[in-house]
Amino acid sequence: MRGARWLTDSLRDKQPFDKSLGQHFLVSDECIARAVELGNVSKHDHVLEIGPGPGVLTEVLLSTGCTLTAIEIDGGAVEHLLGAFAPEIETEQFHLIEGDALQVRWPENITKIVANIPYQISSPLIDVLTRYHRNPRTSALEQIVLLVQEEFAERLVMEYESDVGSLGMTVCLDWECEIEDKVPPHYFSPMPKVNSCYVTMEPHGEEWPCDVRLVRQMIHLAFDQRRKKLRSTLKSVPRRIGRVNGWHAGRWKQAYASHLDDERMEMRPEELEIEDWIELCESFTRVA
Repeated sequence: MRGARWLTDSLRDKQPFDKSLGQHFLVSDECIARAVELGNVSKHDHVLEIGPGPGVLTEVLLSTGCTLTAIEIDGGAVEHLLGAFAPEIETEQFHLIEGDALQVRWPENITKIVANIPYQISSPLIDVLTRYHRNPRTSALEQIVLLVQEEFAERLVMEYESDVGSLGMTVCLDWECEIEDKVPPHYFSPMPKVNSCYVTMEPHGEEWPCDVRLVRQMIHLAFDQRRKKLRSTLKSVPRRIGRVNGWHAGRWKQAYASHLDDERMEMRPEELEIEDWIELCESFTRVA
């Protein structure tokens, strides 16, 4: 293999790195190999890579024999990848899509996602991959490995009490998340100003007794004003309540009114566990 440093320098020779796209590329071959190990990638997988850049992770993923689809927004990086991995593209082991991973359509048979993602898309990407996983027309994702900013990872897994928020709580509805290896800035070129780490996400397959879309909206509504009690925050109608089957503003207001004497309404959102949110959502649903 050519290695991370060669591929990164090759792209750099063609164009300067664009920091607005979050272009901080791993140049530690050992660290890159660790991502593939965490994903337990094999020749039987169809892996999605987001933001391949110079192709440092791409090369290691392809060495497993897996089928790989990569989505890259930078036209210069796309041109570089087309040349660097021409043989794999010719054999159709490697499929390259130019575009925004948050907007383009993903293949329907992805089994795993392994990616060193641009940090600025971390939160919306979690929403996109969760919708993909829930979609009955796509294959269920088996494993996700993402390289993210350390602070984001801590909020994702709710590492500390101060990290409890809507991100980690809604992710709990579908995923078991773990922080794996920490990755220092000097493993990148150019070096970022923040620490990074790998996180793994595995679907837990829990079947909840109420509509998870309603739970998500309830959680987001409450954490939008996390200092306030649920009595205050849940009085407002979620902005997208009409997207949940059978729900509308009138039904929400009726459900809220019936819970004014509920002791849970005196709590603040960080005091509730995921099971508490499920029970509260069930209680709202039973009203009407």
